[in-house]
Order: sequence, then structure tokens, then C-alpha cells
Amino acid sequence: MRSSIKGLLFAGLLGAASLGLAVPAAAGPTLDAIKARGVIKVGVGTAPGFFSPDSNGRWQGFFVDIGRALAIAVFNDPEKVQFVSASPQQRLPALQSGEFDILLSAVTQTAVRSSKLGFHFGPVVFYDGQGLLVPKKLGVNKGSELNGATVCVQTGTTGELNIADFFRQNKATFKPVVIEETAEFRKAFTSGRCDVLTQDASDLAIARTQLPSPNDYVLLPERISKEPLAPAIRYGDDQWLEIVNWVVYATIQAEEFGITQANADEFLKSDNPSIRRFLGVDPVIGEAFKLDPKVFHTIVKTLGNYGEIFERHIGKATPVGFERGYNQPWTKGGLLYSPPFR
Repeated sequence: MRSSIKGLLFAGLLGAASLGLAVPAAAGPTLDAIKARGVIKVGVGTAPGFFSPDSNGRWQGFFVDIGRALAIAVFNDPEKVQFVSASPQQRLPALQSGEFDILLSAVTQTAVRSSKLGFHFGPVVFYDGQGLLVPKKLGVNKGSELNGATVCVQTGTTGELNIADFFRQNKATFKPVVIEETAEFRKAFTSGRCDVLTQDASDLAIARTQLPSPNDYVLLPERISKEPLAPAIRYGDDQWLEIVNWVVYATIQAEEFGITQANADEFLKSDNPSIRRFLGVDPVIGEAFKLDPKVFHTIVKTLGNYGEIFERHIGKATPVGFERGYNQPWTKGGLLYSPPFR
């Protein structure tokens, strides 16, 4: 039977894909602007462990290292990145208006943000959930015991809807105290204006360490929402989105392979075809992205794999003190999973 022209074209595209030949992603204004400017502008928040300037004004943190990994991908230089702090209320409008190229400020991926507001999201880099911080003297052990409580919640976040849903589901009532500024938000809690502080559990863990008497407060066990935190970019730049995607995946894949800062050079000698492609010994992947073939090797050697970045900034040995939990590879029971590098 004769194939139609359309069928031949389709088969050709499939063949090209199977051989790793290019059907390139379209370039777009964001990536063009980044290259012309010579620096990536990254929107961040201010939460020690995730993103905060040190005593010398140099930004440090879990999400900061993701930004530096992107700078390595685009410029082969982790310092060609500028971090711009934005409040939860400012961050999405600022991204939309072009004040920065990517938002790495612990933003939750949602359907409305993806569709109605016009943002693309990269892979989830941190699986979080909204928590409840209470004074121990309140004498409660779980959120369902908070009927009638006054709750401090930050405006402009998904937390407002989540806390309302939580009390409704538990057939309980609460009085919201809605505050915009983070400093005022926590001050209202410590001064007794509210019984409960609610934010992402990661934020609450950090907030607790900064309270005058941290041991007087407890983070309740419930997680009242799913908060998948992912990089956000504006619509309209496919190539930039794919770079973001695969840079994040690279940190995850490196951990699965067992590639670390310390042994990255040794793995260049591997005869495993998957590792050779990943590290750029076989240059096919870097060439497909029009990047340095050894870009992922450089990222891991400079910053470490996902686990190393996590433990360095927010792991058990840090003041934040997080357990890996869901934020570990699927091979260890977590949710981190990278598509294949081929």
C-alpha cells in the first residue's frame, strides 16, 4: 500500500526523534533577552535556607542554587544571575511584567496559574504542604481541635483558600486575620492576635527557628494542602522552558546515578551509555539543546546533585532541619523522578 505524503512526513519526524535529530524548540523573547543582557534575573523570596543574602550580600539557599545551575546552562558561569526579592503578592505580577525571567520563590503550581494567568511551570523542585503552627500552651495535638481559633494567614497566597477549605471540611469555624507583610504576619502571631500561623510547612519550620522561644511552639502533623513548588516562567519561550526543565531534572538524575560533586570527574570514565550521554562524553544531549555538551557535568561538579543541594541548605544538619520525605528519589520511596536523558 502506498503511503500518503502526510504519512511519510509523520514517519520522518518519528525517525528523526528516534535518532535524536533535531525538531528544535522555538526560541523566544525571554531567552533572547537573557543572552543579550548577559545575566538571568531570578525572582526569589526571603526565607533562610531557601533564599537569603549572607553577611556579604551574596544570595544563598536551595532555590538560589537552582538559579545558579541555570546560569551555568546558559552562560557556563554560576555567577551570571541576579536575584530579585519579591513578596508573595508582588511575585506573579512582576514575572508577568518581565521584571525577572523566572520565578523561584517557592511558588505553588496550580491550574489557574497555568491556564488563566499564563504561566508555564517547570518540574516540581520541592514537595510541600500547608501546615499549622501553634503555641504549645494552646494544648492541641491536631488541626481538627482548633474549632473557633483565630488564624493568621498571608494575603495573596493559596493559603487563604486552603485554610477555609480545611475548617469547612472539619465542620469547624475560625476567624481569619489576613495580613500582607511577612514581618507583620509573624508579629501578629507572637503578640497573641491569632492562635494559629498557617503557611507552607517549610516556611513555618523556618519561622519557628526565628521566634523568640522556638520550643514554645509546635508544628502540627497535618498538611492541609498539596503545595508542589516549581519554577515559573511566562508563556512564549519553548526553548527557555526546556532548559529549565532539564536543568532541574539533571540534579535529580545525578543523584539517582550516584554522581556527586566529589566524584563527577570519575564518572566521565564510565562505560554506561546513559551516564556518558548525561555527562556529555557522548555530546548528543548538549548539542540538542545548543548548550555545552558537558553542561550537566559542570552543574553537578559546581553545585552538587539534588540531595547535596537539599542537605546543604535545608537538610537535617541545618537550622531548618528538614527530613527528605517526599523530596527524595523514587528509588527511595520519594516523588523525585527524572525522564531519561536520551
